[in-house]
Amino acid sequence: MQYMKKTGVLILFVCSLYFTMVAQEEMDPQSTMLQMTLDDAINLAEKQSLYSFRAKNMYLARYWEYRSYKATRLPALRLRTTPISYSQSVSSEYDFNTGDFRFVPFERLSSNLDLTLEQNVTFTGGKVSLQSNARMIKNGDGDAEFTSVPFSINFSQPLNGYNRFRWMSKIEPLKFEKAKKEFLVDMENLKIRVTNAFFNVVMSEINLKISRTNYSNADTLFRVGKGRFEIGTVTQDELLDLELTLLNANLAVTKAKIMLQQTRSSLNSLLGLNKDVVINCVVPDKIPELKVDVNEVMKFVLENNPDFLGYEQQLLEANRRIAETRATSGLNATVQANIGINKQTLDLADLYSSPFGNEKGVSLGLQMPLLDWGERKGKIEMAKSDRDVTEASVRQQRIDLEQSVIIQVMEFNVQDDQVRISAKADTVAQMGYDVTKQRFMIDKVDVIKLNSARNSLDQARRNYVNSLAQYWKGYFNIRKLTLYDFENNHSLLDELDSLLEQ
Repeated sequence: MQYMKKTGVLILFVCSLYFTMVAQEEMDPQSTMLQMTLDDAINLAEKQSLYSFRAKNMYLARYWEYRSYKATRLPALRLRTTPISYSQSVSSEYDFNTGDFRFVPFERLSSNLDLTLEQNVTFTGGKVSLQSNARMIKNGDGDAEFTSVPFSINFSQPLNGYNRFRWMSKIEPLKFEKAKKEFLVDMENLKIRVTNAFFNVVMSEINLKISRTNYSNADTLFRVGKGRFEIGTVTQDELLDLELTLLNANLAVTKAKIMLQQTRSSLNSLLGLNKDVVINCVVPDKIPELKVDVNEVMKFVLENNPDFLGYEQQLLEANRRIAETRATSGLNATVQANIGINKQTLDLADLYSSPFGNEKGVSLGLQMPLLDWGERKGKIEMAKSDRDVTEASVRQQRIDLEQSVIIQVMEFNVQDDQVRISAKADTVAQMGYDVTKQRFMIDKVDVIKLNSARNSLDQARRNYVNSLAQYWKGYFNIRKLTLYDFENNHSLLDELDSLLEQ
């Protein structure tokens, strides 16, 4: 085990040194070199990437939506006024002396002011308000008249059994809690995207290194082959095969350079960096010694995964639609009542002076369908059917998610072994290729065996980097599913504020 760890560190050191040399060789003179680990890339993406900016603003939109809901539970003070309203028209009136109608000019000047303090009653779904208003009206050349309601308490209560405030109190906090967890999921998705882009660059650097090494070896072997062809130890077919290998190796170098530029551009774009920045990716030299228990993972998935809050929200919304359909398509009744004091006067100074008159009233409004040909029943049955479909869909989604979690945990728990095995395989493949190459140089093996050893070495190196990439993607995927950091044993919800401050 100790040998394997030392071997892996040695491989990473050599690869990192070579990648630095390759990056410097490929750099434009105007470019800026940045050495960056995977953690550095992730931290930079969280601070300045477009993906992070979008995720934060989507969360803030949900935050202000929740603040708006909470505001509906608090008193609201509103001022409504028409400072001046003037109208001039012609109207008809009856002349009792002549018994005829005649047209007379009509002129009116008016003004009004209303101040209302309103409060929604969450428990009942009604509304209570405290109101004060004053009005002035002046007709033609007559005196101005003033009226006021200094104080009036008003109450309005629907009696159809549907309380939208009660449903909002169940759904809105759930939506906001889901938004917080979705933001954390988005940030873990960002880490997975950065990991993909990061290791794509690493793999492109490896492919360029391999293609250049292959070209160098192919060139050497072709020169050796020509010499042997002249003395008759290599056939013409073998020499042509060596030449074809050299041409293909040259083409592979060109393709590898293009791919490296593409992967670097993708990583720069994801990190929000200028195209002139060249990132030297430092391959992670260690992985956490971590095994996760599937039962523990499932516990955190049930507690933290926003999908389960989404399932609960879907069911609440389905039941809310049934309640709303029943209430609004049947008997609708509303009670309104008010009590207060009022005053009417010709003198503005007396508008708020006693004595006052009484201001009170009660009304009951009713609306109900007498003949709807089954429309109400149809709407209710449709809402119930939608609820049943939602329940079945939610059950299936829960089952699928739980099965997916189990599979992903199993895959992650064996990934560290894959990393160690691929590191050992890379070392063995390198040793095997070196031996085969030396034997070819002394004419002990043919070109086919040499090419086979070269291909094995190339594949072993790619497998090693790919196993590292798969480990880190699996690691962040487990974090995304559970919103829990198993390495440091704390909930990712504890990091919410710090992430939003970046």
